[in-house]
Amino acid sequence: MNFDQYIKQRFDKGLIGLKSESKNKTSFIITILFFIFGLAALIWLIIRILPKPSRANYPCMKVAFPVATSFLLYLSGLFASAYFFKKARAKLREQKVIVAMSFLLIAGIAVTTALLNKNETLSANITTVNTFKDPLGPNAPIGEAKGILPGRVVWVHDPGATNEKCTNSSQSDAYYLEKNTSQNVTDIMFSKGIKQLTGKETDSEAWVAIFKYFNNQKGKGDVGYSPEETIFIKINAVTAYSGAAPNGDMNSKIPVESDTSPQAILTLLRQLVNEAKIPQKNIYIGDPMADIWNTLYKKFVVEFPDIKYISKRNVTGRFKITPSSEVGIYYSDKGTVMTDIKTHNFFKEMMDASYLINVPTMKGHRWGGVTFFAKNHFGSNTTDGSWQLHKGLMNPDNAGMRYGYNLYRVFVDLMGSKNLGGKTLLYFMDGLWATSYEHQKPQKFVTAPFNNDWCSSFIFSLDPVAIESVCLDILQKEFSKEDLTTNPPRYAYVQWDGVDDYLHQAASSDWWPKGIVYDPDNSGTPLKSLGVHEHWNNPEDMMYSRNLGTGNGIELVRIEENTTTDNHQLKTEVDGTLNLYPNPVTDRAVIKFNELLKSEMVAKIYSYDGRLVKSVIIDQSEVSKGTNIDLSSLEKGNYIMNIQSGDKSYSTRFIKI
Repeated sequence: MNFDQYIKQRFDKGLIGLKSESKNKTSFIITILFFIFGLAALIWLIIRILPKPSRANYPCMKVAFPVATSFLLYLSGLFASAYFFKKARAKLREQKVIVAMSFLLIAGIAVTTALLNKNETLSANITTVNTFKDPLGPNAPIGEAKGILPGRVVWVHDPGATNEKCTNSSQSDAYYLEKNTSQNVTDIMFSKGIKQLTGKETDSEAWVAIFKYFNNQKGKGDVGYSPEETIFIKINAVTAYSGAAPNGDMNSKIPVESDTSPQAILTLLRQLVNEAKIPQKNIYIGDPMADIWNTLYKKFVVEFPDIKYISKRNVTGRFKITPSSEVGIYYSDKGTVMTDIKTHNFFKEMMDASYLINVPTMKGHRWGGVTFFAKNHFGSNTTDGSWQLHKGLMNPDNAGMRYGYNLYRVFVDLMGSKNLGGKTLLYFMDGLWATSYEHQKPQKFVTAPFNNDWCSSFIFSLDPVAIESVCLDILQKEFSKEDLTTNPPRYAYVQWDGVDDYLHQAASSDWWPKGIVYDPDNSGTPLKSLGVHEHWNNPEDMMYSRNLGTGNGIELVRIEENTTTDNHQLKTEVDGTLNLYPNPVTDRAVIKFNELLKSEMVAKIYSYDGRLVKSVIIDQSEVSKGTNIDLSSLEKGNYIMNIQSGDKSYSTRFIKI
């Protein structure tokens, strides 16, 4: 995709702040911007470097140099193409066809080079500078830690959750397919994460603690979930912005880009319904600015038919949400920065919900530096897209970078709004298939502990500032510099100077801009500290002040696993080696292998909180005929069966009815 195509796509999606009314208008704007940036960069280099060549090492010069170079190459290509086209025409008049065709070929190469030179690399170089340095330094916490265990962030990393051989090259080998993400492993990761987050021994106890903590903070007392309360789950589904087909199918041309993975969503739904005991009819889930593809919907609806899967359009089986007439948020800049908008409305189902759960995907962002929990709410308002908010980001549509600290950041308003951050019960980051930029396919992470594999992580917290701080550290560790030669390119938007300015401001009013008082509810009461912010000591040790015992900041609890029952082994269940039926099961499960086993089989059944509840040894001669396992002694619920035969291991999930 060249520069013109890319910018045109962003205009069409409403992701750049300007709305194109025609292809010609868009092309004209792009050309004008290209010439303005290119000419300005060239003049700047001449004025600054010629008097003092040593200035070539300055960061601003490093940014301007590739832009100016691209501009010169573009002009050279156009002039060269014009010259050789003229030569070709002259030779044709002289009937020297071979010479004329040679000139035409050269002219074609010149104009192609010129046009391709206006590509995405130029766009990245216009805005990218890797000068991040938090003025506080490492392990210097600010703000007030939140959570049952204050400041705690739990990071569960398990490469067994993802298929290392996945290419994400097309929809036929995308991350969201069953063959590429193990539902069993993600279920186990979630269970371990919320138990560590709350310090409880079971999933159900963890949920009780989470609800009680939330309601205590809201002044409702030491109470848990009430059956009449609703929950709205905000996922990230940016690829569905343009809409699904009426039947929910994905257009074959939709690229493979990182959205919230269906496996992460399904494990959350299982937890809410089966462990927290939330009635299905009280759960709404989706991305208000988009639809839910069938790749998600069909996976969920079989297990949870009464959940409301939201859509902004009329799509089969979806619940069409209703815009609310009530103002949902008042932006604290009052139109001084974001001149196109002062308030936004949300949807009725979100406004009426007692709780929100925020489930974004961990990515860098071309305009905001990062897109985590705060940025995920750009899709929560009722307008067509969120381009009006771009002026409150670090890079307002390539119109001039807002580097540094103490500038108005729209993320703070979103984090503090009573209808968004103020309703958020749990912060759950889907880091299974993370990447450096919001509109690209997942990337393998080269640093430890990933070691050139997928990110394969879940991150949990009850502190909205702490979890965004940890996610930023993880991405900065991985994307420390740009490498545009890779596929996909590795951008370093997360290294922008001031990329954590919004975290400083969310943590402490000491960092608020002059003249700005954050009050997104227009209540007359400024926001208090939303959580604690700090950076870890270094990318190798990854330790925060509570880990080191030096302060009351973040406590990072890391859970490193390498589950052997990953979906490479689960795939044998699909190709017919292992059959388990019925699934879900009732009182008895039948296990049958379609190949001769070399040893006896051991079947171990675990509850979702990791307890071994049943173990059965079966002689190898009985397995191929179909072995019955009596499950009548088990309580109703979810279980995982691990089957070991010799050096082979298989695993499957089932629901005991």
